Amino acid sequence: MTNKQLLNRRRFIGGSGALMALPLLESLQGTKQASAAESKPAPKRMVFLGIGFGVTEEVWYPDVNNVGENYKLPKVLTPLAGHKKDISIIQNLCHQYSSDGHSGSTFWLTGANRYAVPGQSFHNTISVDQVAAAKLGKQTRFTSVQLSGSNLGNASDGHGPGMSLAWNRQGKPVASWQSPVIVYHRLFSDDKTPLAQRQKNLAEQRSVLDTVLSDANSVKRRINKNDSNKLDEYFQSVREIEIRLAKEEKWLGVTKKKPSDNLREPAETLEGVEEMRMMYDLMVAAMQVDASRVFTYRMPGDTMLASLGANMSVHNMSHYAEGDRHAVSELRDRHHAILLSEFIDKLKAVKESDGTSLFDNTAITLGSNIRTKHSLTNCPTLIAGGGAGFKQGQHLVMKEKTPLCNLWLSTLQGAGINAGYHGDSTGVIPELFTA
Repeated sequence: MTNKQLLNRRRFIGGSGALMALPLLESLQGTKQASAAESKPAPKRMVFLGIGFGVTEEVWYPDVNNVGENYKLPKVLTPLAGHKKDISIIQNLCHQYSSDGHSGSTFWLTGANRYAVPGQSFHNTISVDQVAAAKLGKQTRFTSVQLSGSNLGNASDGHGPGMSLAWNRQGKPVASWQSPVIVYHRLFSDDKTPLAQRQKNLAEQRSVLDTVLSDANSVKRRINKNDSNKLDEYFQSVREIEIRLAKEEKWLGVTKKKPSDNLREPAETLEGVEEMRMMYDLMVAAMQVDASRVFTYRMPGDTMLASLGANMSVHNMSHYAEGDRHAVSELRDRHHAILLSEFIDKLKAVKESDGTSLFDNTAITLGSNIRTKHSLTNCPTLIAGGGAGFKQGQHLVMKEKTPLCNLWLSTLQGAGINAGYHGDSTGVIPELFTA
């Protein structure tokens, strides 16, 4: 096999009509010059994780008098204790134009004034992820990836099912991928494979990975030990994802039965926490093969609560006081922290060609445009990762009503994107860049 042929296999391998993306392998570059070029700094990435209905403010925010690096993690965020030096919490950020407590996702990444156009009751602008994608997505198969929960519980959270956190330059919503099965096949397999054939393959205990494995082995014979280990690690993660999705895929195309009373029917597919865990894993795998560098995930509400054993809607939960709703709200927040901690662990474990990790090169934001109930000030904001060059491990309490868009502008500029403003920003947040 010639060096040119090897280079052509850098992005994809194939077998029996199926295609699978490959991680970046230095051995397949063919020349020392090309290999040296691939040792340049790893690309920057961004991930925006939308909670949607705010948080349990009494136990989510650190004490405002306990700032800096030695702050105490609040109760529901203790699952992140092992990553305390790698995350930061910022208080008093908000959107000055926010006036609708039912639009927690709609304007979170835009900061737009919905009444900016006279005579129109709704107006939006481009979201920060799409600004980033215009630059970071030039060299990837997918300019950006929009994910959303299969059941958002979003009656009071803005736009409808199937829509994401992302808005284009015309202020129009960008559709999302809802099912982990759909996400998997969009990212890692031949989109044209009919559902019936995929289900047949599952019945025969075959997978996309099986169809390309012989071709992959021919590649492995021509790469060095470091790249071989990287390829094995990637294949293992894909295999684990396939195993976990197998049951869900079997039920694709099968009409769900409706319960005859008010009892909730047990899910036949991944829902709630396990669906979210799968979406996180799919994002990690997508980064491994550089399928995309910009991700938004509008996380589910009702199904998350149901998977935690709660018998209430996320909207009702958000109007908590004391008692069951407050306890469920805390439980939800704690599981968001657990899932984020697992995500960080996995990003740290994947090494780039320059020796850094995915986490070192990814800017992560977890938050909402709503603080709690329908309150719109002091938006919950947790950031992590090194993709924007931020100084992490601190609790910042900004001046009241500091524009949330100042964080979006800081993230863009920190990742090397030439942006002079975003939304209603008034500047960057200097404390994020102070050594």
